[in-house]
Amino acid sequence: MGKKHTNPTDHPLPSKDEIVDFIQQSHGKVGKREIARAFHIKGGQRIALKRILREMADEGLIEGNRKTMRRPGTIANVAIIEITGQDEHGDYFGKPTKWDEASEGLTPLVLIGEGKSKKATPPGIGDRVLSNIEKSNISETGYAYLARPIKVLPRDSRRLLGIYREFVHSSGRSGGEIQPIDKKQLKNWAVADADRHGAQSGELVSFEILSRGRMAAPRARIVDRLGNPKDQGLISLIAIETHGIPHQFPDHVIAELEKLPALSSDGRDDMREAPFITIDPADARDHDDAVWAMADDDPQNEGGFVVYVAIADVSYYVRPNSALDREALKRGNSVYFPDRVVPMLPELISNDLCSLREGEDRPALAVKLVFDKDGNKKIHKFQRILMKSAAKLSYDQAQAAIDGKADAKSAPLLEPILKPLWAAYAAVKKAREKRAPLDLDMPERKIIMDDKGEIKDIITPDRFDAHKLIEEFMIQANVAAAETLEKKRSPLIYRVHDTPSDEKVQSLKDFLSTLDLSFGTSGPLMARSFNGILHKAKGKEWENMVTEVVLRSQSQAEYNPENYGHFGLNLSKYAHFTSPIRRYADLIVHRALVRSLNLGDGGLHEEEAEQLVEIAQQISDYERRAMMAERETVDRLIASYLETREGAEFKGRIAGVTRAGLFVKLDDTGADGFIPISTLGNDYFIHDEDHQSLIGERTGETYHLGQRVDVRLVEIIPSAGAIRFEMISDGLAGSVPSKGRLQGRRSAGGRSSRGDKGDKKGTSFKSRREGGKTGKPAGKQNSQKSSTRKPADKSAKGSKKITGGFVKRKRISSSGQSRDK
Repeated sequence: MGKKHTNPTDHPLPSKDEIVDFIQQSHGKVGKREIARAFHIKGGQRIALKRILREMADEGLIEGNRKTMRRPGTIANVAIIEITGQDEHGDYFGKPTKWDEASEGLTPLVLIGEGKSKKATPPGIGDRVLSNIEKSNISETGYAYLARPIKVLPRDSRRLLGIYREFVHSSGRSGGEIQPIDKKQLKNWAVADADRHGAQSGELVSFEILSRGRMAAPRARIVDRLGNPKDQGLISLIAIETHGIPHQFPDHVIAELEKLPALSSDGRDDMREAPFITIDPADARDHDDAVWAMADDDPQNEGGFVVYVAIADVSYYVRPNSALDREALKRGNSVYFPDRVVPMLPELISNDLCSLREGEDRPALAVKLVFDKDGNKKIHKFQRILMKSAAKLSYDQAQAAIDGKADAKSAPLLEPILKPLWAAYAAVKKAREKRAPLDLDMPERKIIMDDKGEIKDIITPDRFDAHKLIEEFMIQANVAAAETLEKKRSPLIYRVHDTPSDEKVQSLKDFLSTLDLSFGTSGPLMARSFNGILHKAKGKEWENMVTEVVLRSQSQAEYNPENYGHFGLNLSKYAHFTSPIRRYADLIVHRALVRSLNLGDGGLHEEEAEQLVEIAQQISDYERRAMMAERETVDRLIASYLETREGAEFKGRIAGVTRAGLFVKLDDTGADGFIPISTLGNDYFIHDEDHQSLIGERTGETYHLGQRVDVRLVEIIPSAGAIRFEMISDGLAGSVPSKGRLQGRRSAGGRSSRGDKGDKKGTSFKSRREGGKTGKPAGKQNSQKSSTRKPADKSAKGSKKITGGFVKRKRISSSGQSRDK
């Protein structure tokens, strides 16, 4: 081969020092392309430049890939910054996601400045922000760098998390891997010893993927160690880190607690002699509402009642734009896990100053509600009061007293306090029944934890009239708040719940027609229309199935400064007022009442009022985040509880039907598990969407929503809350589906023998995590061979994939009457 001649027009290649200087002085992203353009490098010179850059990387002069480079010990000019806190001035700060403390020293803190776009979504703690990076004068700002946000990255791609495990191969060689925590991403990642960042087995870690090449085995490098959920007895740590839920109060927020105003009776009505009582769960630590009722002595309201609802006056202590306020907005609400509570406000406020403790003076916002004998509200009035709770009772205590089983504490309260409350509730209940809100009173399981952070028991608490009494009085107070603020033309955030969409209603009608149930509405769609269907299903074998489908047809409640009513409660005006300790929306409503009624300090600021659209959207998002985190934690705890019971048999019911298989909910624990369709029976099953069922093409064997079944636990991943069952019960006898009924609904069916513990490739969690020995993606392996067809291949088109992940049934909350208390 002849010698390659250098083009005389080629510019000289830059020195390594020149390249380093260019990277440091550039204001934007720097990669191979930018370096080549800056030094006029073209053609064959690019190969020489690539060699120089590789040498510089080997020598430790630069880091990164060909698209983004930086000098070690510095942050790249365009970098991703993870926001980790807020300083005493209210400014956010963070740290670069790319930094190796072992070779580069302590990770520098980066001040988050203003971005170029004023309309961009403001970042919060836990967000990862793509930013332009500038050097900062650390002596003036306290930070070495300033980040100018370009955009907030989607939270779903914020970071990868898993549980690090050490293991020993059969060859005797030790190694490490990261096990999944997400049902939808059941994949393990190998970790070299040099990349484990000091992680210990069992720790929750964040990691990055080092290789995605086709031929290279993917590996992971641990970026951060987040603690061991087992050691701490806090499985909720996984959900907290996954969803970026702030769970530690910054020092400047705690410092502000020392400056809170002292309690004063100035400007307050003194109601310390009024016999308010709190009725809460037996294990409640905070008490934000108290009630008191009496017969109305107004001769114009014979048989009527006066009910007082007092709510802790959080707005007195948490003022707009204070550090406490900004932190509360970042959280949006308290998050309730079985093993801990992540509060919206520090405990000094939530469990002390704003907890209506028995026998202690407390500030409150109270509403006086006057009802007629039929429970219709006649008038109401808000006032700022000083109160002292006469007694703290649990729901069980209060109900037992009414049922003639009073204990030493509740007996003296029965005649003067409890009976008037129950009499007032009896009247209000009449109006509720006439209003006919959506009647989805579904039992909720409660997990009881022991001192080690492990499940002690799983129970379904009784639901008494005591619960319904408090719930209805809270609803009435919420309605009064919305009405008052509307009358005063005050800005506010409503709690709204939209009418179900036409598509969901039609889907419900199609399903009900298969049970010979009609869903006709002569006028506007109302909650009572659904109640009629639920009533017809009462006591029938398909009651649970109908309830589940009605539940899924509902919209999700949210916060909005625009009012479109609350469909589930059948109310035209509704706002959240009764829980400002744990919901930011309620705090906004309190401030609006204080301002509009001239009740003193702590009212809504004009600047705050102008941001209600953004605030409502943010707290709606954070509420959904909390619900997801709570559900995932319950799934993980129950999976841990069942971990030692693989092979055991359980009773349950089918709670979800998809093209991919069946979801089964167990009776005793409420555990949700999945049965892949390819493991069902000896037939090819078709997904019948209208009937919410899987039907055998040859035999007509049927599994449908709500059906009682026996299952065997065959596989479990506690860290992901993933459970796989095997069907024991035969399907119900049914008709072989006609050709027309199959259109668009064919789905993979199984040909395994029921009870066969050998898994088909791609159906077990393990095979999907490892992808099979061939290296094919999980779920792409051929299923058990058949002389007639390969059912697993038939389902690839138009169905939910089970490839590489656990298919998660969409779980929709009800209209949320318990959340909307």
